[in-house]
Order: sequence, then C-alpha cells, then structure tokens
Amino acid sequence: MSGKTEGYFYLALAMILVGSTVIASKVIAAGLPPFTATALRFAIALPGFLLLMRLTGARLPAVGRGDWVLLVLQAVAGSVGYTTLLISGLRMTSAADAGVIIGTLPVVSAVISIVVLKERPSVTLLLAIGLATAGVLAVAVPGEGNDGSRGTWLGNALVMGAVICESLFILLNKRLRQPLQPLALSTVMTAIGLAASIVPALLFEAPWRHGLPSGALAAVLYYALVPTVAGFVLWYAGSARTTGTEASLFTALAPISAVAMAFLLLGEPVGVSQLVGIGCVVVAVLSLVLVGAGGHRKGRKTGCCPRRTQRACELAKRS
Repeated sequence: MSGKTEGYFYLALAMILVGSTVIASKVIAAGLPPFTATALRFAIALPGFLLLMRLTGARLPAVGRGDWVLLVLQAVAGSVGYTTLLISGLRMTSAADAGVIIGTLPVVSAVISIVVLKERPSVTLLLAIGLATAGVLAVAVPGEGNDGSRGTWLGNALVMGAVICESLFILLNKRLRQPLQPLALSTVMTAIGLAASIVPALLFEAPWRHGLPSGALAAVLYYALVPTVAGFVLWYAGSARTTGTEASLFTALAPISAVAMAFLLLGEPVGVSQLVGIGCVVVAVLSLVLVGAGGHRKGRKTGCCPRRTQRACELAKRS
C-alpha cells in the first residue's frame, strides 16, 4: 500500500468514526442526561490527550489573557454546547436526520463568516448554501421517515443549534492571537469542557439519583476513546500523507456514514427525504472543497485540516 493510499484509508476511517458519534449520541440520549454524558466523555478523553502530548513532546505555548477568554468561549460553545445540544436533539429526532444536519457544518461555518466577518460570498458558496438548506429542509419537513411532529421539529432545531455552536468554535479560533497546535488545542478544549460541563451536571442533573445504564455508559466510553482520541490520531496520520485538498474531500463521508449506520445499527428507516437530504449536503460540501482548491491546485502536504474535520475527528470537540 502506497503512502498516499494509506493516507486515504486513515482519512476515510477517521470520517466514518465522526459519523459514528451521531449513533453513539443517540444511544447516550436514551440513558444519560446531556451534561452528565458530556462531562463523562471529557473526563475519559482528557487522559488520552495528555498521554499523546507526553508521547509527542507537545507543549502548551504561552497564552495571553485575551486568548484564554476566547479559548473558554470556544470550549463552552464548541465542546459543551455542541455535545449537549446534539444529545438533547437526538432524544427527539432520528440519527439519520441528525446525520444529514451535522453534515452542513462547513456550509454553516461559511455563512457565519459572511455575516460576522463580512466576507464576500462567491457564486459557488451561495449555491452550496442553497443546496445545504435544501438538504436540511428535506429531512425537516413532514414526509417519509419524518412525521413532522413538534418533537421532531424541536429535535432537528437542537441539532442545528449544535452545528451553529461548532461554527462559532471555528469563528473564535480565527480570532486567537496565538493559534494553538491541534493536539494542544484538543487537550485544552477537553479540559475546559470538562470543567464547564461537570458543574451543571452535578447541580442540575444529579446523576447519582438516577441509574446509569450500561449501554449509555459504553457509548460514552466509545465516543471518548474511539472517535475523539483515536479519530484525532487517524486524521492527522492521514493528512500527513495527503494534500490539504485531498484530506478535505473526505469530510463528505461523515454524514454518509452517520445515515448508513443509523440504518444498519439502529434499524432506523432511511427514506427518500434522507437520501435527498444527504445528496444535497454532500454535493454542497464537495463544491466548497473543490472550488476552494482552485486557487492552490498544487496542494501541499499538511498536518492541518479544515476546522470541520479537526473538530469532528478528535472530538474534543475538540466534537
């Protein structure tokens, strides 16, 4: 197997793991309150990231007070907000629908950059926004596989809220004066996320008063160690062997894998609405990547990646 082919394999596996987080969150939602599950996830993942930092010799750079404020806001939005909203939404909507909505993250991030950073949208970006919107509407409106009930609408809205939180993470990351290396950023996000989620978990959810289902706990363990920590390693192993543009193309696998696993593992019906939705979202994501590569067709190999995949893959979340 050539180095590039091996890189493709790592990237594909990393994105499949990203899709599996939707399935894990669906299982978690059935047995654990959102802040408790989020705190447990970060508590399990943090030692893994600390071990990776020790093994690689990574160090935290000197961070100013202003950047620490941004890092805390990033963790609250992108780590705690994303995970808790996703778990809460999956109590009321299907994993297949959530997988389609989560796939719109690159497009939603671009929209927020236009609104907040006043970036000028290209025609391709406007078309991608339209396609992604059509994809979300395909699973949000009443139809096959979607009864259009209030609970389903609210669940989809909460999942979209998770996407917006993740997009805010990306925006705040652009504001850092001293950008952190991916591993250091993942570790910091996990630590702050743990501190931010454990307080509401203890004060408002009081998990000791309720049972802790073994299935939900197993899903949290999987989420923390496999997509979050192992996914981080796989993504950067793959991106080191490929160009940045090639790596970005694999982000389209995340929503596809989420919908496929919802059907295969959870037995959820996948109808025309989900297939149309995922088709629109995948085309929107690929169009952004391919057109974005037009200005630098000789993509260089890099350990960096679009924030969409970084976050999703390591999911310290770093999700």
